[in-house]
Amino acid sequence: MKTKLKYVWTFLLILTTVSAFSQKINKNFEIKDGHFLLNGKPFSIYSGELHYPRVPSQYWKHRLQMMKAMGLNTVTTYVFWNYHEETPGKWNFSGEKDLQQFIKTAQEVGLYVIIRPGPYVCAEWEFGGYPWWLQNIKGLKIREDNDQFLIETKKYITQLYNQVKDLQITNGGPVIMVQAENEFGSFVSQRKDIPLASHRTYNAKIVKQLKDAGFSVPLFTSDGSWLFEGGSVVGALPTANGEDNVENLKKIVNQYNNNQGPYMVAEFYPGWLGHWAEEFPRVDATTVARQTNKYLKNDVSFNYYMVHGGTNFGFTNGANYDKNHDIQPDLTSYDYDAPITEAGWRTPKYDSLRAVISKHTKAKLPEIPAPIKVIEIKDIQLNKVYNLFNYAAGQEIIKSDKPQSFEELNQGHGYVLYRRHFNQPIKGILDLKGLRDYATIYINGEKVGELNRYYNQYTMPIDIPFNAKLEILVENWGRINYGERINENTKGIISAVKIGDTEITGNWEMTKLPFLNDFASTIKAKPVDEGKQVKLKDVPTVYQGEFDLNEVGDTFIDMQKWGKGVIFVNGKNIGRFWKQGPQQTLYIPGVWLKKGKNEVIIFDQLNETVQTKVSTVKTPILDQLAK
Repeated sequence: MKTKLKYVWTFLLILTTVSAFSQKINKNFEIKDGHFLLNGKPFSIYSGELHYPRVPSQYWKHRLQMMKAMGLNTVTTYVFWNYHEETPGKWNFSGEKDLQQFIKTAQEVGLYVIIRPGPYVCAEWEFGGYPWWLQNIKGLKIREDNDQFLIETKKYITQLYNQVKDLQITNGGPVIMVQAENEFGSFVSQRKDIPLASHRTYNAKIVKQLKDAGFSVPLFTSDGSWLFEGGSVVGALPTANGEDNVENLKKIVNQYNNNQGPYMVAEFYPGWLGHWAEEFPRVDATTVARQTNKYLKNDVSFNYYMVHGGTNFGFTNGANYDKNHDIQPDLTSYDYDAPITEAGWRTPKYDSLRAVISKHTKAKLPEIPAPIKVIEIKDIQLNKVYNLFNYAAGQEIIKSDKPQSFEELNQGHGYVLYRRHFNQPIKGILDLKGLRDYATIYINGEKVGELNRYYNQYTMPIDIPFNAKLEILVENWGRINYGERINENTKGIISAVKIGDTEITGNWEMTKLPFLNDFASTIKAKPVDEGKQVKLKDVPTVYQGEFDLNEVGDTFIDMQKWGKGVIFVNGKNIGRFWKQGPQQTLYIPGVWLKKGKNEVIIFDQLNETVQTKVSTVKTPILDQLAK
């Protein structure tokens, strides 16, 4: 009897193992006969875009659960090349950059994953995702059929594949699709100087690199429907961005996809991006809900861009370019007026979309996760105050006959202080046409003006006396991520400095101020005595303070009384502020605070008012322009 039972149990174990193995190897996602098929059955993609670098890793699960509770079945994310290749050949996929963990968390929550690796991603992200140092490679031409560039993209795609290969659905993971390039049709329309055949060759080579790396899930492209001619590519499903006309969507996809579907809007905009010094954009919730309903009724798959925007922490924000502004830097907040706010809160827009989706799918949705606790911190005393010029005096000085760009200095982000001593007086119009991007100008430590690429301000009168020092503090405001100038993205002072008709050459000194996360530990200068701090007005100033907490939670630091600069909290650069608005507060995730002692460092480049304290509030201010 025992022997028979042993054989029965062995047989059942083998059967179960074979069944489990069979289920694993049978999992697949494909495009067939004009449909998305998941494990052989028709499937509609209800996706939301969320970028893992814009959300603290401790909050990934919460935000993904918010998406699941809204009725979505998929999360889409860009992968930012420059986020992972920190310096040439040095790759980081750990900690906050753990893409594998993000994908696994999505699977745990019950979401499929779509990856958009570019290599170009746009995304209102610094340089559209490209590493800044690509511009230092001789002969390299970004986003073209260029051997040097394609060597670098292949390295990136190979590294990416090694991270996610086991997470494709064919290997039991949640990754169902991968995008090839991104909005390439827009680039084709902007670069008429490049033959269409060359554009097509480049795009096809990116598809080939993805396939050669080993990606086995379907590939797709993403463009405005009127740009498919330049953006679509053989071997990838064409999808349309922002297309609200279902008939037009089907017509244009049919034209470029063998007269059949499936039909997908890869970027459906429930909100919009925001720039400094411009009104915060709002998109009506009713309009978004009605358009969602239209897609659902017509079997159109979609991806909300963004369902949750998050934050451009540190120096990660990008910028646009147009004819009126040489640069339009993006806000630190990437709230995007999305259904889920920057801090992960539900909105009326979220509730409307949840109701529409649940009515269509007739599925019982999970409970909506509770929001993260919010706290308020009053009157953080700023008891150490430093003159930035004194700080810079303790840093390395690079000498050159002409001002060098950030790239020539091998610096990606932050600030550079340019200095020159004048033995003889000189007077005239200071011309900084090569300014990239924002500068404050000083003579012997006293501010005499500022120049600003956003307002196309490149010149100002200047009067330098005998035996005087000219100092120009320049901020990289974020490299252009979209538009015709993406190939012109060097920073600092990139052409000759002139006063009148005289080109100022010889004896330039440069101090690199990258303001990395270890910024606090690099401060070697002595604090300015309290009685003398009033003299820091209009001088670039670093403030340092400590505060104790009995409890932690999300909060928003209030910068309405400040000028322009960046903030560090417990060593993390939480982003930029500027008095112009519309963003007047910066988001501090509670997971970056701790019970007990905390530190804040604020750098104010303008310092028009000497400060003694700063507070946080429970509600963000994102739509208040300076009067």
